[in-house]
Amino acid sequence: MPELAIIGGTGLTALEGLQITRREVMHTPYGEPSGPLTHGVLSGKEVIFLARHGYGHTIPPHRINYRANIWALNEIGVRRVVAVAAVGGIHADLPPGRLVMPEQIIDYTWGRASTFYEEGLTHVTHIDFTYPYNAELRALMIRGCREVGIDACDGGVYGITQGPRLETVAEIDRMERDGCTIVGMTGMPEAALARELDMEYAVCAVIANWAAGRGDAGEIISMEEIERNLAAGMERVRTMLTRLVPLL
Repeated sequence: MPELAIIGGTGLTALEGLQITRREVMHTPYGEPSGPLTHGVLSGKEVIFLARHGYGHTIPPHRINYRANIWALNEIGVRRVVAVAAVGGIHADLPPGRLVMPEQIIDYTWGRASTFYEEGLTHVTHIDFTYPYNAELRALMIRGCREVGIDACDGGVYGITQGPRLETVAEIDRMERDGCTIVGMTGMPEAALARELDMEYAVCAVIANWAAGRGDAGEIISMEEIERNLAAGMERVRTMLTRLVPLL
């Protein structure tokens, strides 16, 4: 079985270049995943692809069944997960279209089923989450970007909000004071669930827009702008992935 899975976010509901071999419907103790697992070959190696929001992009961030998604991937033997996410740029050096491999998380979400350790326990279980992303996988993604000439930011803090609405200027100001450099809606509990199952996990974030109040201050964020920026950003992600897979 393939050991690598790619989770696609907004703008990546299908993986161009993936030679699909079959699709697998999974049933989990936590309900249904976002969709069937797509088995295929990328750069000569077997990988699994899963669209986080569903293949029709119909599942909002707060309604994604993160536990079912991660459990299903783990159940079929996946050990490494590259998660792609569309985010807003808070830091001045992170304009739309740039790729970011964050190294830290601040979680602002609430009410999401966020752990596998809550039913039928023989003891309370804690996980170390000091460094939420796998360092080796992050380094390989950065190397893959550099080898194909893609400008990617190595580091940063991913602030995860509840969604599905975008944030206010005051909320982004607060997040910047907290140390966040990018903002998105899907980074948690996905990362923590992967850690609970000892899966190597890292995020490739694509800047889809300036966060509220950044860039041209006062400019309203439009879906047309986001879609335009994602089209260019996701092409860079696909290029990086085709180089990353042989490095693993």
